[in-house]
Amino acid sequence: MPSQNQKSTPGSEQDSLPCQFIPSTEIQRFVSACLAKAGADTASVDAVTRSLVGASLRGVDSHGIRLLPHYVKALRGGRINGAPQLKFSRRSGCSGCLDADDGFGHLAGYRAIEEATTLAQENGLGAVSVINSSHFGAAGSYPLVAAEAGYLALCFSNSDKLVLPFSGLLPFHGTNPISFAAPVANQHPYLLDMATSSIPLNRVLQYRAISRPLPEDVAVNDAGETTIDAAQVSALLPVGGQGYGYKGAALAGLCEILCAALTGMGFSHQLLAMAGPDYSSRRHLGHFFLVIKPEAFIERDIYFQQMDLYLADLRAQVAESGAKVMAAGDREWAEQERRRATGIPVDHAVMAEFADLAREFELQPLN
Repeated sequence: MPSQNQKSTPGSEQDSLPCQFIPSTEIQRFVSACLAKAGADTASVDAVTRSLVGASLRGVDSHGIRLLPHYVKALRGGRINGAPQLKFSRRSGCSGCLDADDGFGHLAGYRAIEEATTLAQENGLGAVSVINSSHFGAAGSYPLVAAEAGYLALCFSNSDKLVLPFSGLLPFHGTNPISFAAPVANQHPYLLDMATSSIPLNRVLQYRAISRPLPEDVAVNDAGETTIDAAQVSALLPVGGQGYGYKGAALAGLCEILCAALTGMGFSHQLLAMAGPDYSSRRHLGHFFLVIKPEAFIERDIYFQQMDLYLADLRAQVAESGAKVMAAGDREWAEQERRRATGIPVDHAVMAEFADLAREFELQPLN
């Protein structure tokens, strides 16, 4: 069994934090039990657990198991429908719309990527919009499924207003994630998962809970000044760095168009805040998924040869001292291998919340 109270491995978001390392199977048991006790049906429990534990295994701690208490609160408050009846409507040969019935976004995400993959298998491309959804955790969870089946995939979502537009003074866009995955022969998929803000909100909340300072120039306080104090954050800055935030703002706008204009759902500045205080009203989020069959454009073996060539050349580039050039997803796959061996690091703040859930639901606590 993994030893306790170790420091996390290099490269993870939990670096330098006192943590308990707990086997993923034990965490999976606990997460599933809590969601079931809170009223989620089997399909929802399986989807949320799959996404949260998978994200934590890959080192995406901001969107992993630490979100469990939030989802339990939203489920019990009535914001999330724990037993949704998902309905998929095909709109053309290669497109369709999935009504998530205000259930967990994770369940909708896995179903949408499945439907989009079926469309791509038949037509070369498959595009699925999602309506009446909710927060879906780590955006990379869903394109990854398609990539593991041999397809390229893109995923987009918007979220409630948290991010300043370029040159703006008030939040307007959400963190609006974009994810992309592509299959690679005999390797893990290429995997991009990024917020269009300089830092995801859930990482700010994570750092706030553990009193960890933020990086420079990613967030501002009520006075509009940049801050590294997570407790003082009132808005996030768009990705792109000082003077170049218009790039992140434009990418956030791309998500708004695909997830709101194209679905009829709300724009970020119209959405109910994820962080409450209202946990009873439905949020009606929109998402968008696109799946591509490589053979619709090029012979499959040539595609894989090209991917191998690109990734080999990229990883062979000269790097800074003590570093190495990596492709998107390399850090996550290395972290997943470590965490499968040592367990998932759980910080003291999350352990305390999990202990509260164990008492409330009369479950065996994590240890």
